[in-house]
Amino acid sequence: MSINHQILSTHNRRPLRSNSKRRAFSLIEVIVAVTIVAIMAAIFVPRLTKFIGSAKDKRAKTEAASLAQQVRLYMTEAGMSRCPEDFELDILTEGEDPYLDNKKALLDPWGHPYIIIVPGEVNKDFDLISYGADGQPGGDGENKDIVNGQE
Repeated sequence: MSINHQILSTHNRRPLRSNSKRRAFSLIEVIVAVTIVAIMAAIFVPRLTKFIGSAKDKRAKTEAASLAQQVRLYMTEAGMSRCPEDFELDILTEGEDPYLDNKKALLDPWGHPYIIIVPGEVNKDFDLISYGADGQPGGDGENKDIVNGQE
């Protein structure tokens, strides 16, 4: 082998040390990455929960209106001109041909039962109410009461 060939062949070889050296994240890089993720979470999580709360609010309005229609249908088929003051929503889930498939339909999006109040304060005959996220009368925001027929 010639000297030039030996120089070229040793020149092209990599030292073994460089292959065994590992590249790792420095502490500063990890801190910066975690900080960026934390800032993004602080910005987006409140907005996401606001959208979820708004969706539940709209769903409760729709469900209350639907339940009110089922109560009116029941009253019509039972020959009632007015809703009795002791009316129970559970009756809509009973019988061979129930007005509602299951009792879950009587729960608002937060898992609390819808309440019927006879006579109604907003509607003439009766009000169907969801007390919101807290399940208590009154409240603001996600805890506000939702009544059928109320905007």
